[in-house]
Amino acid sequence: MAGADFNGAPDIDHLNTRVQRELSDWMNWIKTEIGFDGWRFDFAKGYSPDITKLYMRNTRPEFAVGEIWNPLSYGTDGKPNYDQDGHRRELTEWVKAVGGSATAFDFTTKGILQAALVEGELWRLKDSNGGPPGMIGLVPENAVTFVDNHDTGSTQKHWPFPSDKVMQRYVYILTHPGFPSIIYDHFFDWGLKEEISKLAMIRIKNGIRASSTVRILASDPDLYVAAIDDKIIAKIGPRYEAGHLVPTNFRIATCGNDYVVWEKQ
Repeated sequence: MAGADFNGAPDIDHLNTRVQRELSDWMNWIKTEIGFDGWRFDFAKGYSPDITKLYMRNTRPEFAVGEIWNPLSYGTDGKPNYDQDGHRRELTEWVKAVGGSATAFDFTTKGILQAALVEGELWRLKDSNGGPPGMIGLVPENAVTFVDNHDTGSTQKHWPFPSDKVMQRYVYILTHPGFPSIIYDHFFDWGLKEEISKLAMIRIKNGIRASSTVRILASDPDLYVAAIDDKIIAKIGPRYEAGHLVPTNFRIATCGNDYVVWEKQ
């Protein structure tokens, strides 16, 4: 039942029934009295999934997401291996273990897309089965996608996404399945509010959902193109010769530095 260690906080005995009862009571209080309707389980590998499942059962939130941040697998060249199936299955197994109603941050997609854009290796964005290589390629309805959070970016910068590639990353998560999340810094402090808002509105307008389907049309070193629900087509990468992949009944909805999104007319 024990979990991984974290020196930045004291240990709590979640096996103690009094702890379970009082934490559950407090969580229900902030839900009913304060107005919170969801939970973020921080450092969720620090305690057993059975404990998370217990708190989920006792509080029944509208939404919950767990942070399971493990390193990708790397090759001798220092780059992430192409196959990160083991990494993403750790996330899906955690979701299954806590009862299937929670989501998890898709660190697999974060890492793969970061490597793909930094190294000019967009071929990484299609797995061996022809689908997305992250958690969204297995259980998108349980995956929360993101560019950066308070740990990876923001003020701590433990694993920041390259600033010149951030919008391409938002194009990916805001057009693809999963639950995309936007960090405050990018939206309000980086001057990206207008570009991000356009992408969000395209997603809403076309009914793109966590469980939407992806059909990858190109995954070359300098070009990635995918059709989502056959309603929109997203392109990232420096190559601009992608028109032959886009049907004539699609029109450009938005574009920017190394990205284009088309909508079906």
